[in-house]
Amino acid sequence: MRTTTVTCGGDQMRWVELPGEDPARVYVHGLGATSPAYFAEVAVHPLLAGRRSLLIDLLGHGHSDRPTDFDYTLEAHADALAKALESAGVTGAEVVAHSMGGSVAVVLAARHPHLVSRLVLVDANLDPIAPERGAGGSRGIAAYSEEEFLAGGWEEVRDRVGPGWWSTMRLTGRVALHRTATHLARGTVPTMRELLLELSIPRAYLLPEADGPLAGADALTRAGVSVVPVPDCGHNIMLDNPPGFVRATAAALTD
Repeated sequence: MRTTTVTCGGDQMRWVELPGEDPARVYVHGLGATSPAYFAEVAVHPLLAGRRSLLIDLLGHGHSDRPTDFDYTLEAHADALAKALESAGVTGAEVVAHSMGGSVAVVLAARHPHLVSRLVLVDANLDPIAPERGAGGSRGIAAYSEEEFLAGGWEEVRDRVGPGWWSTMRLTGRVALHRTATHLARGTVPTMRELLLELSIPRAYLLPEADGPLAGADALTRAGVSVVPVPDCGHNIMLDNPPGFVRATAAALTD
């Protein structure tokens, strides 16, 4: 376990680090998750092992601190992640990022290009979404005001997401969970999709094959983004089909 301070208030981000060769590989989790739980199995697979690998938890999540005076925008998450990577001596990293973490990774690559040499996005959020009370994930969380969520909305979310996701979501600060979901739903300006289209580094987007064609896939492909359907999985590709995830990710990182 490694740790470094990323805010003026002394808040710390933490990660599990696996030794290996540079350039480093950085794994970034999604909303209410933690990178060691989601990526440990695939990061040590023979097709992906051998690189210095940082399984990092964003502020408010997992093993990292949970400040309540942090705004948890995607930009703020990306800047805090940049400070952690710089503190760790990482440059030109291969970033593998899931869901909300993929949104943060796109913003990281746009704002701190020296830190990212490749992106593998795993069913990442690319567009703003409309909050909807009772919906799953960030859409449902963002439908509450912060006051409503802290007063009891989080219990309704707990009951909806089920024990699997809650096992890591319960580690997330409640303020962090709500603010991150709210800003994820709002997206960025330009949008994450627009930022991704403008990046010049190698990029791949993994999605569950069962979800059908990815919206805007043609434009992504024309911009050089490899769009890769993975069979036999849902949103959590690395947990649902680890061999399929490893094959697709290894191919994306060597293409």
